[in-house]
Amino acid sequence: MVFRRTNGLPVAQLRDEMDRLVSDFFGPASERNTARWGWAAQGFPALNVWEEDEVLYAEAEVPGLKSDAIDISVVGADLTIRGRRGGEAREGVAYHRQERGTGEFNRVLRLPFEVDAAKVEATLTDGVLLVKLPKAESAKPKKIKVAPAS
Repeated sequence: MVFRRTNGLPVAQLRDEMDRLVSDFFGPASERNTARWGWAAQGFPALNVWEEDEVLYAEAEVPGLKSDAIDISVVGADLTIRGRRGGEAREGVAYHRQERGTGEFNRVLRLPFEVDAAKVEATLTDGVLLVKLPKAESAKPKKIKVAPAS
């Protein structure tokens, strides 16, 4: 990799700092406090969401986390995934690069419909969290009988 220097400062480093400043200022409010970590700007954890039959699935990448470090809640049509990624501060070391984010995270996902919170299930396998969110009865389509006019 080649760095071009401008006034003794690598251009790539300057670009990274500018990106960080812009994301701190314009990023979503929930991510502003943690925008200094690279993973916060994209939203952590990364999610895939799909619907199959009467169930919505949310799959999140949470490498290195144990199930007791993750808190999941559903209120109305909002799914919240909270947790904390470890990373003890090491005294007397000088980091040359630190890309692995640490600290608390909070990801809120607006669901396309209300779910039955009492039937939500979550499993953690090999760093992938799978949340199964069944539709609430109120969100399921209802067949309405049309009566003839009298």
